[in-house]
Amino acid sequence: MPEPADRRYGPAPLPRSRGPLSAAVLEALRRAPHDLPTGLGVDVDPADPITDEDLQLTLFLCYELHYRGWRGVDESWEWQPTLLALRARCEQLFEAALRRLVGRPAVPAAGVAAGLAELAAADDGPSLAANLQRRADLAQFREFVVHRSVYHLREADPHSWALPRLGGPAKAALVEIQTDEYGNGRLDRMHAELFRCTLDRLGLDTGYGAYLGAVPAVTLATNNLMSLFGLHRRLRGALLGHLAAFEMTSSLPNRRYGNGLRRLGFDEVATRFYDEHVEADAVHEQIAAHDMCGGLVAAEPALAPDVLFGAAAGLALDRLFAVHLLDSWAAGRSSLRPPAPPALPPTVPILASTPVAPSAVAPPAPVALV
Repeated sequence: MPEPADRRYGPAPLPRSRGPLSAAVLEALRRAPHDLPTGLGVDVDPADPITDEDLQLTLFLCYELHYRGWRGVDESWEWQPTLLALRARCEQLFEAALRRLVGRPAVPAAGVAAGLAELAAADDGPSLAANLQRRADLAQFREFVVHRSVYHLREADPHSWALPRLGGPAKAALVEIQTDEYGNGRLDRMHAELFRCTLDRLGLDTGYGAYLGAVPAVTLATNNLMSLFGLHRRLRGALLGHLAAFEMTSSLPNRRYGNGLRRLGFDEVATRFYDEHVEADAVHEQIAAHDMCGGLVAAEPALAPDVLFGAAAGLALDRLFAVHLLDSWAAGRSSLRPPAPPALPPTVPILASTPVAPSAVAPPAPVALV
């Protein structure tokens, strides 16, 4: 299948395999839908499913079929029964590892919103945002943006899986948050489009899924977590808890990311994505905790522990992600998968500061990192 005329919006190109399981799935996806070999994945039991490259890529391969699909892959694979069975096996391992990692957070007497606030306040992971604001060089900031491109180019989509599974106040609150994420119907204000401008300013590839091969398992896991929660109705509480924790802990980091880019000499087009989130997420924080999660638990009290589990799992994986980046940089190595990114030119030209609608910007000649 030829490459699409506009790579910005998908489908994504298939990445390389990272082990026998993902290799088997990739080989299958390149052919017409058919039954996978009996027992494929039954014996898979990695020591740490969260950081296992083969398992996390296999999950991502399966999940992306429910988003924008894979370039050249028959869309009928989305509901192929034996592939779904393999996905279920991988999900069991992933979810069990998550529950071991965070346990079962207790719901305080003050309610689920108070529990979310406690989790957010207790989050004591290393400050990746502070590092990017004050110390990271351009190569490191570009690496961070590459990691985040996997999510931000489809921002809001995983949480939108909750919409048909909710009703009443919780649904209204989620719609309010998602409407902002999707730019209130304006392409140039969609958060994914704002992030695409950041990629463009940093000389990076704006194509959907362009850097899947570059990011490690821990980055895939932060994305697979949202898909796991979003694609299972039984985990709708966890999905909303994840979104609430995300909104409650992102305003200050986004301010720091924007300031970090300004320190490196970039203009308001490069920082607009982060600047937009400073104000938006401060508003979303209250809506997510009280109206969305509080509304869900008022209607379905039994889901309160799930809400806090989703929040705790999201925060825990973000800590692992931050540790990976900071440890890599402290050791003088790239946080991306080999091969290492090429050396940057001595300077990266900063484009004119006049805002340009992303829809009018042709995909740039990409600076490859892999």
